Amino acid sequence: MKKWLIPVIVILVVVFGLYNWAKNFNNEAVVLQEDAKTTWSNVESAYQRRNDLIGNLVKTVQGAADFEKETLTEVINARAKATSVNIDAGDLTPENMAQFQQAQSGLTGALSKLLVSVERYPDLKANQNFLELQSQLEGTENRINVARDRFNEGVNNYNKHIKVFPGSLLAGIFNFDEMDRYKANAGSENAPDVDFDFNSKKE
Repeated sequence: MKKWLIPVIVILVVVFGLYNWAKNFNNEAVVLQEDAKTTWSNVESAYQRRNDLIGNLVKTVQGAADFEKETLTEVINARAKATSVNIDAGDLTPENMAQFQQAQSGLTGALSKLLVSVERYPDLKANQNFLELQSQLEGTENRINVARDRFNEGVNNYNKHIKVFPGSLLAGIFNFDEMDRYKANAGSENAPDVDFDFNSKKE
């Protein structure tokens, strides 16, 4: 073998090794990023299910005579705001996520106020629709918590991939930026009280 071939071979091996490293890093980052975006879609889907159930709740409450219109209007307006705030999975900025969270928290507060008002309506409390909505809303709140946890887990896996050395050297070159986690309000890790089963309570 000619001596000049040795350094050429070495260079080719190094270049090929660097290429494979960069390719594997990029492909893995893409997969992790897309997985995290998908989990965010699941978060929004879970919240949408809750909004739909609250819509059914509103229709049930509207059928009650003399129910507080102000309280009902507050829920309707909060629900409209919550359903209008959606974030594209590719634009999960801290500002957008905070806006989404604020809208959902506003709906939670309005819903809690409505449920307190329902205490004064025995016929409404015994409505079969309420009993069904109780089970569905409780299950949906659990889905929301699970979806948010999975989103944060997906973001964590992606962020570690692009921040751990030596992958961090390539992250900037390939324009992989850190993703933000879902930061819930204090206490929001607990599902809100949506207990409609007042049979055990005193009238």
